[in-house]
Formats: sequence, C-alpha cells, structure tokens
Amino acid sequence: MDTEENAPPVRPGSAHSRELGGEIRRTRQNSGRSAPKVAEALGWSVGKLSKLEKGTRGTSTVDIAALLGHCGAAKAARERVLGIAAEPDTGSFLRLHHQRSDRLVAVSVHEEIAETITVYDPVTVPDLARTEDYTLALTGDLDFATALAERQRLLQRHPDPHVTVYVHEMALRMAVGGPAVMRDQLLHLLLMCEWPRTTVRVVPLAAGFHTHLRHPCTLLAFEAPDKPLAYTETDVAVAFHDAPEAVAAYQQKMCHLDAAALDTEQTRRKLSRWTDLYDRKAA
Repeated sequence: MDTEENAPPVRPGSAHSRELGGEIRRTRQNSGRSAPKVAEALGWSVGKLSKLEKGTRGTSTVDIAALLGHCGAAKAARERVLGIAAEPDTGSFLRLHHQRSDRLVAVSVHEEIAETITVYDPVTVPDLARTEDYTLALTGDLDFATALAERQRLLQRHPDPHVTVYVHEMALRMAVGGPAVMRDQLLHLLLMCEWPRTTVRVVPLAAGFHTHLRHPCTLLAFEAPDKPLAYTETDVAVAFHDAPEAVAAYQQKMCHLDAAALDTEQTRRKLSRWTDLYDRKAA
C-alpha cells in the first residue's frame, strides 16, 4: 500500500494543482468508481487520492496515467489530464474554452471553494449576474444560457461565497436583447442587491476613464493558506493567474473599482432609473 511518505511536493492550494485535482476527481466520478475502491485497486492510501483530488499534493505522471487507465477514461480526457499534469506550475496558465467557459474545471473547482468572488465587466453585465434571457441575447447560445444559470444557482449554496459585482454604467446603456430583456435584467440586479452575501455596485460614467476600467476580471479569495486567483476571459480562452505579482495587479484594480463605484443605495437608485426607462420603452 502506497503511503504519504516522500510525496512529490506541490505548492499548497495552487490554481494549477486544484485544476488538476478537479479533473482527476471528475474523471473518477464519471467512471462510477468510489475513491476507496480506486485507491485500493491502485495500491494507494485513500488519503493520497483525496489529497490529489483536492490539489494539495502531487504524484508522478505514471501514477496519474494508471488512475486514468483504471477508470477507463476516454482518450480526450486522458490527453487533457496528462497535459495539465505535464505543465510547469508557473503561476499563470491559459485554457481554451471554445465559447463555453462555464465548462472549464479550472473555473468551477475554484468557485466551489471560494470565500469571496469579485467580478467586473466594462461593457456587459458580469456573467454571475446575468439573466438567462440576457445571456441568450448576448451569446445566441441556449445551452450556454441554461448552463450559466445553473452555475449561478450552485453559487447560492450554503455556505455561499460573498459575491461582489461591479457593473459599469455602459452595460446599463447597452441595450442587449431590447428593452424588455434589459428591464428584466436590471430588475434581477435590483433583486441581487437584497441577497445576503451579495453586493452590487455601479461604476458611473461620471467616474471617467482609468486604465483599470479597460478589461474584465474575476478575483477569487480562499481560506488560508490557499492564495487568491484572478482570471480574465477572451472570446476563445481564459487566462488564470495566482502568481503574487499578477494577483496584486488585479487587487489594485478592484481597489480602484471600489473607490470609483457608487455606494449600494446610490446603485439601487441608478438601477431603478434605468429599469423605469426600459420599462417605458418595452410598454
């Protein structure tokens, strides 16, 4: 039976190791095999497998290949997991998402354990605050809209993370899907203002331009000793960063948003005015 002695060192709680662990766990669960049964078959301790799936320890690519083979993983899954395992853990990595970023384990595994999630988008309503109709109008993809709604519901679990949503006023002016869709989206944002452990704040146009307002970003913080993680999405990929200097830049960005945004009561009034405007246009 394999023991925990001489386990390959892994930086505790790194984004890369958690993603690898999440992919391994998903592969095992998809096979229908329990952790104790898999560990027994491989001659491992249950603790080794548990820590590997949580991303708090490492093992050799030979061990990982044996696990994937025992679980009967498909070729695509094997290549994906072994590709991640072979990457150096540099503090930054890129994941292609083929327009379905919600399916990335690197996103879901971190949202599941985050204590706080802070999101910002300069042009549209951030994804964790979108209605299904708004997402559908934005992407034209019904499956994506449904999956995003389910991802949002998972974040409302107990205990849930504290979510802060920064919405630029430009997103309120951008009539995605027409007046009725925008009215319902803004009503949803107003409803979110009343949710426990959720904060919605509008960054007004009057705040002017600043370099920190240019790009979207999500910043997640975890229970110590896990380090914060930042990621930003493009049309085809998501870039993840947990290197200290990169995270510090995104923390500075969020500090600027905090200083520039309206307070919660001002945000409610701003959202209410735009809701009324779209309601009149939809009538």
